[in-house]
Amino acid sequence: MSYAAGFESLKREATVGALPIEGSMPRWLSGTLIRNGPAQFEVGTDAYNHWFDGLAMLHAFQVADGEVSYRNRFLESRSRTEALERGQISRAEFATDPCRSIFRRVMSIFRPRLTDNACINIAKLAGDWVAMTETPLPVAFDPETLDTAGVTDFADDLDVQTMTAHPHIHPDTGQMTTYGASFGRSCRYHVCAVDPGSRRRDVRATLPVDRPSYMHSFGLTERYAILSEWPLRVDPLDMLLEGKPFIENYEWSAQEPTRFRVVRLSDGEEVTQVEAPPAFAFHHVNSFEQGDAIVCDIVTYDDASIIDELYLQRLRSDEPTPAVGTLHRYRLPLGGSASPVKPEPLSETRLELPRVHDQRVEGRPYRFVYGVGAREAGNFTDQLVKIDVESGASRMWRESGTYPGEPVFVPSPTGGAEDEGCILSVVLDPNQDRSFLLVLDAETFSEQARAPVPHAIPFGFHGQFLGT
Repeated sequence: MSYAAGFESLKREATVGALPIEGSMPRWLSGTLIRNGPAQFEVGTDAYNHWFDGLAMLHAFQVADGEVSYRNRFLESRSRTEALERGQISRAEFATDPCRSIFRRVMSIFRPRLTDNACINIAKLAGDWVAMTETPLPVAFDPETLDTAGVTDFADDLDVQTMTAHPHIHPDTGQMTTYGASFGRSCRYHVCAVDPGSRRRDVRATLPVDRPSYMHSFGLTERYAILSEWPLRVDPLDMLLEGKPFIENYEWSAQEPTRFRVVRLSDGEEVTQVEAPPAFAFHHVNSFEQGDAIVCDIVTYDDASIIDELYLQRLRSDEPTPAVGTLHRYRLPLGGSASPVKPEPLSETRLELPRVHDQRVEGRPYRFVYGVGAREAGNFTDQLVKIDVESGASRMWRESGTYPGEPVFVPSPTGGAEDEGCILSVVLDPNQDRSFLLVLDAETFSEQARAPVPHAIPFGFHGQFLGT
């Protein structure tokens, strides 16, 4: 598969003062797109197993006065530093376990070393920009130089072993809402708020759970947090004793329902639990309150086999990889429901890595979602899509032989309609052995400009646009 080039290591760090531009950049577009994702998949003779495991690299596209510059830097995490010093993988990742001996496995139980290989997302925390993964070890970096500043320690005693890499940032206050899970004899989910400039997690709700679910993201409205417990669950004792990589301890239970647990942020009360048919998802799109119900839009799959589809051995093979899901709407009655709620498909167009106009519609009613898509079932992501959730209509951008990444919406400074602005995406062109920054008009989905980079950028996950 030609897209396998997106899963090869990029060892080179570069700074390019001015990229060539094809087309015309919007004159109003000013700021920096910072992308995060894995870029090194081997250390010595060791190899990481999964797309989610590779060592993190940051990519910055700075746009000003119609011109674009570029730089990329590895995130110098402790996981990367230790691995390079030892010449082998040092810390356990999502689906890679470096504990080769019984002694090392036993010691890892009593002295676990969580990875800080923050290759998933970026966000602003305590005044710093940080890279994030699914452990409570955000890594600060300089958004200008991309130099690593180190792990940002939280100023509290909350003991969690996992934390989402998809916190919600309130568009008006800048407050971060996040969730983490603690494992032990008793397991708990914790919904927390972090005020701007603070490193203290204010616990808003704590929910007991016997067998925690793998939840990559969660929903948030103006008053409620929504935890979606997919029937992919783990016995915490297995995680301690089985010696498997993190995600391989989780087991799919097709006989169990999906369970939505809704908590009120003001007092931490769990106001309802609502069941739905078994499903799995990585990404919530948006949630909002509507009368006596919560509307929760999520990109879902029939089961959790999508995780297995994303092992590197498969992604680099000739096997087809269905890397997109279906946009479903769940209506969750705040008074509960005696029978499972049925998800409503919002469009025939499948997608992943969904983004919306965060500053306007976060936790509120909305109309448009953007994502990566696939022209045919089984294809890897080879197009960008825009879906109108009210009508189900969609628009696409595609170019034969290229593979776009997550679309980031940047609003026009004049305000206006929800889709007034542009879409930024980093697109791999394996035939040219390079990637390019693509700029689309968000309303029409027509191409405005592109800026090629002198090398191929491995497929990443998420990023943010830092306006000036």
